[in-house]
Amino acid sequence: MSALRWDRLAQDLAGVLGEQAVSRERPIGPDTTYRVGGAARVGVTLPVDADVAAMAKAVAAHCPDVLVVGKGSNMLVAEAGFDGVAIWLGAGYDWVEVNGLHLKAGAAAGLPVLARQSAAAGLTGFEWAVGVPGSLGGAVRMNAGGHGSDMAATLVQAEVLDLRRGCVEQWAPGRLELGYRSSALAEHHMVLGAEMGLATGDAESSQATIAEIVAWRRENQPGGQNAGSVFTNPEGDSAGRIIEAAGLKGHRVGTASVSNKHANFFIADRNGTADDLHALMGEVFERVLAEFDVTLRPETRLVGFGAGPWAGQAG
Repeated sequence: MSALRWDRLAQDLAGVLGEQAVSRERPIGPDTTYRVGGAARVGVTLPVDADVAAMAKAVAAHCPDVLVVGKGSNMLVAEAGFDGVAIWLGAGYDWVEVNGLHLKAGAAAGLPVLARQSAAAGLTGFEWAVGVPGSLGGAVRMNAGGHGSDMAATLVQAEVLDLRRGCVEQWAPGRLELGYRSSALAEHHMVLGAEMGLATGDAESSQATIAEIVAWRRENQPGGQNAGSVFTNPEGDSAGRIIEAAGLKGHRVGTASVSNKHANFFIADRNGTADDLHALMGEVFERVLAEFDVTLRPETRLVGFGAGPWAGQAG
């Protein structure tokens, strides 16, 4: 769209959500864990009391691409930015409620927080989430997991906003079709909250498990500006093992490098660029394909790079 049409869309959204909730050329990169990348043509912070039907109508009138940002822990945004509307959840979407064996929370609640609160409440089944630095909404969308479990193991239902129709619905696991790092949620779907069914546990035992997971993470995964696993694991194998076997630990492209600690973690230098990270992903993909005839699939959500031979999740 032209700059004038983006301005009009921003004005229409501001009329529905308020001036403070909408901005032009809002940076996305600093809100990701890579801390690099460009801006969205229009940025929206969704208030908890928003008229979602009116917002959906305003968006539909202009037909832009839509991106839900969340905590940005699994996202890489091109330096050129995102030609669409990026949406952040506003204050109030990080609520947490424990009711019997059920853990309910808003989509902005952090997974480590939920892991610790459920353990403190004497519930078990969500300890694994302490090692995933994302939000509940993003975890539902990609069926996040680790340490032998995932969202599908305990999810009872998710509250989903359809940005095309302007309605909020409760999605059961069957409709969500949760698979390995995947779900049936499309770009126009936005998770607002979710409910997990857990089991009676022992707070002390659960907290010990959480401590073990945290210690394992510090020992085996790098710090710095990264977004966790770059590629999903091929069936019966490990992407990190394959990348290391290709001799790519420490491999660098400009301001981006493969971690020497874990080969499926890529690190952005301070003041680095998203485009260097994207180029590094491409080189690793091509090397692994050439040497082992293994086609790696990106786990990282790629935004603004356009379609490519390997960027299967490009936005």
